[in-house]
Amino acid sequence: MKTPPLWLLALITLSGTLAMHIFVPALPAAAQEMDTSPATMQAAISLYITGLAVGQLIYGPFSDRFGRKPVLTVGLSLYTLAGFLAAFAPTVPLLLTARLLQALGGCAGLVLARAIVRDTSTTNEVARKLALMNLMVVIGPGLAPLVGTFMTHIFGWRSVLLAMALMGAFNLFLTRTHLPETDGPSRRGSGASVLHDYVALLRSPTFFLCALGGGCATTSMYAFVAAAPFIFANELHQPPSATGWALVALLAGIWLGNMLLSRIAARVAGTTIMVRANLLSLLGASGFLALAMSGHLSALPIMFCMMIFTIGAGLTSPAAMTEAISINPHVAGSASGLYGSAQMGIGALCTTLAAGPGHSTALGVAIVLVTATLISQFALRRAAVLCRRRRGSIPA
Repeated sequence: MKTPPLWLLALITLSGTLAMHIFVPALPAAAQEMDTSPATMQAAISLYITGLAVGQLIYGPFSDRFGRKPVLTVGLSLYTLAGFLAAFAPTVPLLLTARLLQALGGCAGLVLARAIVRDTSTTNEVARKLALMNLMVVIGPGLAPLVGTFMTHIFGWRSVLLAMALMGAFNLFLTRTHLPETDGPSRRGSGASVLHDYVALLRSPTFFLCALGGGCATTSMYAFVAAAPFIFANELHQPPSATGWALVALLAGIWLGNMLLSRIAARVAGTTIMVRANLLSLLGASGFLALAMSGHLSALPIMFCMMIFTIGAGLTSPAAMTEAISINPHVAGSASGLYGSAQMGIGALCTTLAAGPGHSTALGVAIVLVTATLISQFALRRAAVLCRRRRGSIPA
């Protein structure tokens, strides 16, 4: 079986999440031009996350049934067409609808790149390759806030959406010309068997705990991503560039966490990594909460706390994901899709809760992050016990 280049899988994955991160700095400008409230325009982020969650439930089983490449082609086509629709949308409802459709297409890359890594790697290689792929993926979102700020200032906020549509077209071309099929017909079952395997994953306590813990450990940070422009503009009275730098710090933490994991994955058990790294995220979230409750918020301490949070997330995510998609390697697409859907669903929920009324934006985000990380710590500890028991490392 020909192994696809890791850079191509990273680029396909990147398109799904980049469209979210790069549009964040454009939210205030879009809200002003379209004469709508900040909360309404924040829906462009929460709906996008929701689309990523729902779409992954579809692509995973379909890729197990029909193959990775044709399903990925459909997803990227939808991403591209919806991107052009969003770029030229004349009204807020049409813009939000297009963003939802864009996410439904973009999540194909998130699901299938992970499944392709699982198709072409041994169990011991998966965590290391996922971490290396994430290293490449995070570079894009790390620069995205700055690029989004620049493009919004120079060319207007619609240019950001147009650029994402063009990227989708480019990725579609590369997929058609450079990506081999990695899930052979001999591994595909009938529709009924795929559904049966999907239900089995849903009923697996180990999978459920890994998905819950992994999502709360990582995509809970989307609450901060969506709220950052309003925290820095309205509560800290910072220029728009401050939001860009804050999100750069956020994603730099993920990059550092992924880099550390790629170096230690062969020596330290994944179950140990995901539990201990999550404690680092809890430390960062607790620091942010202390700042918010003290009433002495400032930009640099917030960036520092969130960077600590995301270093932990960068270590935790590939380790938890590897355990989840390795439960049954024959349905790696379904496992990847279900895991990713849980992640994005948790991210959408956290974003919505943080935007609720009755408190400052920063305090709401901090409460959500601490709560999510505590849930994650409980779930990952229990998942680690079940994983070791399944391998026979501890008595049943």
